[in-house]
Amino acid sequence: MNYRVPQPVPQVILDDVRGAQKMLSGVSRVTPMEGSRHLSALTGSPVHLKCENLQRTGSFKLRGAYVRIAGLRPEQRAAGVVAASAGNHAQGVALASALLGVHATVYMPVGAPLPKVAATQEYGADVRLHGQVVDETLAAAEDHAERTGAVFIHPFDHRDVIAGQGTLGLEVLEQCPEVRTILVGIGGGGLAAGIAIAVKALRPDVKVIGVQAAGAAAYPPSLRAGHPVAIDSPTTMADGIKVGRPGDIPFQIIGELLDDVRTVTEDQLSSALLLCLERAKLVVEPAGCAPVAALLAEPERYADGPVVAVLSGGNVDPLLLQGILRHGMAAAGRYLSLRLRVADRPGALAGLLAVLSDTDANVLDVSHVRTDPRLGLAEVEVELHLETKGPEHCAAVARALHGAGYAVIG
Repeated sequence: MNYRVPQPVPQVILDDVRGAQKMLSGVSRVTPMEGSRHLSALTGSPVHLKCENLQRTGSFKLRGAYVRIAGLRPEQRAAGVVAASAGNHAQGVALASALLGVHATVYMPVGAPLPKVAATQEYGADVRLHGQVVDETLAAAEDHAERTGAVFIHPFDHRDVIAGQGTLGLEVLEQCPEVRTILVGIGGGGLAAGIAIAVKALRPDVKVIGVQAAGAAAYPPSLRAGHPVAIDSPTTMADGIKVGRPGDIPFQIIGELLDDVRTVTEDQLSSALLLCLERAKLVVEPAGCAPVAALLAEPERYADGPVVAVLSGGNVDPLLLQGILRHGMAAAGRYLSLRLRVADRPGALAGLLAVLSDTDANVLDVSHVRTDPRLGLAEVEVELHLETKGPEHCAAVARALHGAGYAVIG
């Protein structure tokens, strides 16, 4: 990266990360590192997946939350803590507080997925639903802190949080000492900043590359401007990295230490999630799939040595997962939707389905339209949703239908 931030980097150093690692011993898991044969073949170099989706609470957030709360003075612990989150940070703060005997209040958006709300409550936090977007929820949590004296636990913009997240970088170097490139998703920047501090102090030759969703990519314009820049209405399915403005402390560290920040599309995110599920047998949330999406988008960039992709979390609402899987299969050319007209007579649909059977396409859904004024008296419009084997199979199905005399109209 050619951008360098002139301000001094905050005093978060390797010793802070090592101290956090000792503090987290017996609290956070040393999550496994798994090789990916498919991604390795795609890039031409070994690719390993750092499975932080298997961490306690389902994401890396426990690391930073525990270190931050454990560092509070006794009177601060007695006052309790408060946080705002749509999911992962909420669960990390809730479990960390329970382990340390601290009362936690967590504000979550009204529309937060029910499984995440339930999990946060089960870890012992007092959950309060407020606001439609995270900014409103954050304001409510900060107001709670001012009114009650509870300590606000920021999800990424605090040195203790960054040090805690940096322990993941130490694990990567221990588990894959030959690593040449580390890919990590970026929202506010706490995880990427922590990993960069640990890795660059011990192995300055290792590239650390951040990945953002294109619809919520606040870091590229911020790095160009030399200071954090807020973007209006960030939009992405990857709610774990859906942050409209970089954190002040992570921004300085990332500007100094990261080698690059790249962006990925929604199609690439959904395809990456599908790949993790099918090929690696891992449930990973969209934000956690961002590094894999970067590998899929430009595999040729990573041919110069072992790559570690950090799967930062696995907390995904089942309903959202269902939609993302459909989106991912469509992006991979494995769904085909067609509209065509057939004669409105007995056996016409059976004849159409026979053609599709010969192509080995799986019919998921069929619907009829008979009342459209554009139809003739003896016509019916049929809409089909098919499961296919990829773009080439889709083309073969279309050719077979055309060859059998069917005109596809949409």
